[in-house]
Parts: sequence; structure tokens; C-alpha cells
Amino acid sequence: MSKTIVCDGNEAAAWGACLSRPDMVAVYPITPQSSLVEYLAKFIAEGKMDADLMDVEGEHSVLSVLHGACLAGARTYSATSAQGLAYMFEPYFRTPGLRLPMVVSLVTRDAVSPTCVWGGQQDAMTVKEVGWIHMYCETQQEICDTIPIAYKVAEHPDVMLPVNVNHDGNYLSYGVARVELPDQAVVDAFLGEKDVNWHACLDPERPMAVDPLTGGAGGVGPATFVRYRKGICAGMQSALSIIEEAHADWGRRTGRYWSPLIEEYRMEDAETALVTIGSMTGAAKDAVDEARLDGHRIGLVKIKTFRPFPIQRIAKALSKVKAVGVVDRAVNFGWNSGPVFQEVLGALYHLPQRIPAMSFIGGLAGADITVEHFASAIDRTLRLAAGEMATAPVWLNEND
Repeated sequence: MSKTIVCDGNEAAAWGACLSRPDMVAVYPITPQSSLVEYLAKFIAEGKMDADLMDVEGEHSVLSVLHGACLAGARTYSATSAQGLAYMFEPYFRTPGLRLPMVVSLVTRDAVSPTCVWGGQQDAMTVKEVGWIHMYCETQQEICDTIPIAYKVAEHPDVMLPVNVNHDGNYLSYGVARVELPDQAVVDAFLGEKDVNWHACLDPERPMAVDPLTGGAGGVGPATFVRYRKGICAGMQSALSIIEEAHADWGRRTGRYWSPLIEEYRMEDAETALVTIGSMTGAAKDAVDEARLDGHRIGLVKIKTFRPFPIQRIAKALSKVKAVGVVDRAVNFGWNSGPVFQEVLGALYHLPQRIPAMSFIGGLAGADITVEHFASAIDRTLRLAAGEMATAPVWLNEND
């Protein structure tokens, strides 16, 4: 039987991990992730979670320890944020190349400097090109459900890549909501028999080298390196359909269907559209509803899977609108815009017609993106559709 609780997003993530039955958890606390790893430690201490807990000296060691465990055939889990992710970066970069099917929650946070411990998505957006699959959650329930889905995707033989399940610091990590925990038997049946890292399982009876040195005289040549890189890209593209299959299977078993790649909201007859990601989406939907009452045919596209980027789905969803406003919670410094904005521009390039788009940046350093902010973004997007020239970016909280 399922069980209903009231909890914050960090506890929802811990329950999602617990239900997925990892063999090893390695953790190091950092705001706003700290309570998540405290929940994990509590679950293990109380016997709710049968896993080894590695309480190491820092995030670099967290992921290094889990590399060894995963290579030995263990299912693993961890979570981090911001500066912790930065300290973890060396083994983080190495994980996809080793094709390790790990799941790590990123409780997203803005980055220093200036010093900031509040929510944003700059940390996750900064590592988007490393080779990890990235899924973003809108609600506490979605966090809990997405973690088992992430294991299903990561461990698929056609994927074998690590997955970050990302939820917004402060707004989801500490925000409390009703969460339905699925029955353990349902999750067990969904994930099936544990068969982690079947392709490179360390075994004293079968010694093998892991992560060979490529290039150089007498060594393995660049062709091997190219093969590894092409393999990661192939795994990413395979993941698009596997993510859809895993979400559909989860829905059949639990009755909760989440949009696997993107969610389209009131897009059937939309003439303009917003694009959102993460917890901001609820306020954006409210603003869309209010604009509809005023007679504006506007819709919304929420991105759930950010890596691999669902290019064709985004392009199709936006193919009939006259203008697009993309709202980011992070900054792409090189393009003077939001990072999701640049991704959407790339998807729109696949369409035969030119659709104007505008970048909106808000929610930095934990600032709220309100319905009023989204109403302002809608107004600018409507003006863009009417022929007004785009300016980029629009800073939504600049005067707050």
C-alpha cells in the first residue's frame, strides 16, 4: 500500500532514493542539500534503508568512493549543491566516460561570488556539458517519483550514463507539500532485478584495467578516445526514448504520469509561449491562465529533461507560435542571456520559419519569480509577436 506524508523536497528525494534500494550512499552536507543527507543517514540508522553510509571528508571523495562501489556492481546515490559540486568536479567529469549508471541529486543553488547560499540553477547549468543526464523537477512529488525513474534510465543497457535529478534549492528543498510514497513492492517491480554495471564489474577473480590512458607513443590511440566520446553521445540519444518508456511504465504502476521530456500547457491554440524549467513553472501557469482570461492565446512549455536536450520535441511544440519568451534561473555569461534560452534558440533553428525569442532571467540568489513577473514576461512576449524588437536579457528581479 502507498503511504501519504507531508514533507519537504529534500525528504522527498531521500525517500525516492530509499525506495530505489541503493547499496551505498556517500554524502557531504552543503546548503541547501544538508537536510537531504541527514534524512538518508536517519533512514539507514533506523533500518529503513539497507545501505552502507560513507561519511567522507569532502565531495571529491564522495564521488570517488562511489566510483569504486559502482565499478564493483553496487547501486549508488548521493546529493550535492553549488560549491560542493565544484569540489566534486574532477570525478564528476570522469563519471560519464566510465559509463557509470549513478544517480545524484543536485539541490540547485546560485554560485559565488558574491557569496550566496540561496537557490538558483547556476550550479547545474554550469556542468550541463559534462555528459550527465539532467532531469528537472517542479514539485516535491515529482522529486520522489523521478529518482526511481532515473535509476531505470541510468541502468538501461542502451544508456549506462549517470543521471542528475535536479530540484530547486529553497523553493523545493525546504518547501513542504503532500507526497504519496509508492509501495516498496511497486518500486521493486518497476526497477526489476538489480543488474548494475554489468559491462565493467570489478572482480578479484577477473582482473581488468579501468579507464586506460589514450594517445601517446605505444598507448591506445585517439581512435579509442573518439569511440568513448561517440558512445556517450549515442547513450544520450538512446536515453530520449528510454526516458519516455520509463515514465510511461511508472505511470502505469503508480497512476502518476509525469511529462518525460517536455510538458505542454495550453499550447493547443497558442500564438505565443513561455518556456520554463523547474519550480517556477507553477507561477508561470497561473500567469498564463490570467492572460487567457484577458483574451491572449498564450501557452507554456516546461522542460523536464534538459540533457539530452529534446530538440525535436521543443521545435514541434513551438512551431506554430509567433514569439517565445524563455525564463531562466541562471546566466549564460558568454551569450548575455539565460542558458535555456540558448538551447531553445538552437531548437528553433530546426524549423523552416524564424520565430523571435526573448530571454528573461529571474530567481537569482533565491529571489521569487512571481505571477506578476511572469505577467511582465508575457506582455513583452506579446509585444515581440506584434513586431517589437527583442532585447536580451530582461532581468525580472532587477528592481525587487
